[in-house]
Amino acid sequence: MTRSESTPPAFGLVCMTLGPELRFRTITLKRYRSLDALERYPALRALYAANTATLTSAAAYCTARGIRLFRMSAALYPMLDLVDDPTGRAVLDELAPELAAVGRAFHEAGVRVLIHPDQYIVLNSERAEVRVSSLHQFVTHADVLDRLGFERSPWHCMILHGGKGGRADVLADVIRDLPDAARLRLALENDERAYSPAELLPVCQATGTPLVFDAHHHVVHDKLEGQEDPSVREWVLTARATWTPPGWQVVHLSNGIEGPQDRRHSHLITNVPSAYFDVPWIEVEAKGKEEAVLALIVGQNLRS
Repeated sequence: MTRSESTPPAFGLVCMTLGPELRFRTITLKRYRSLDALERYPALRALYAANTATLTSAAAYCTARGIRLFRMSAALYPMLDLVDDPTGRAVLDELAPELAAVGRAFHEAGVRVLIHPDQYIVLNSERAEVRVSSLHQFVTHADVLDRLGFERSPWHCMILHGGKGGRADVLADVIRDLPDAARLRLALENDERAYSPAELLPVCQATGTPLVFDAHHHVVHDKLEGQEDPSVREWVLTARATWTPPGWQVVHLSNGIEGPQDRRHSHLITNVPSAYFDVPWIEVEAKGKEEAVLALIVGQNLRS
């Protein structure tokens, strides 16, 4: 799982493709609640089975294109986190062999899998009910990774932002109390507003949590001219020191549509900061999905 210094960076595909190859089904809470009790199980059974099959195909899709990093969608199994309805969990119990096969497919393909749960998970919220709900959702994602057979380590990290600003101490306390399935996979990412890397670093150091550095977020947060600012390289190296081993380091790569301060992600990546040239694992957050990743891989091959 470690990377030699001569190995080029692995550019990661985020969740799905623009094309039809990797598309996942969903159902809204309103639609699900409208179903009769007897209809809910078969509805989720069909949806979960379809998404599991598509996830299995993602391993072959990535391998065929030289993609060695894949961010699994956090929305593969809708309704799984419902506290008052165990239907989703029962369906996944039935699909246990299929989920185990997914994990084996990625392992055999040599494709690393990560997950980035949504922004509504705020472990350090000021509201107790939000903290409880967030913890439940986060642990549910960890359970899915367990069911897939993925090891409990940052190799298969679960990436969260810092959450509620000004509550770093609370965040650290919550992290320490997380169950192993979640805590051992957790990684924290800086964002544009609430938490700079400097504000997250003490939490990471105090809890042994890796820091996923995002240069675009850093530039927007600190109002810098661009991703060639010297601080970008400083933070790449500082963040690397939080990873064990350092060769597992993950960073996020994106460009603004209309310039460095534009929060919106561009379709393709036109600027890879030089600070990233020796980073081993780079998740590509671009609207162009596979087009952006494959363009980077092609460019990488032409330079080698």
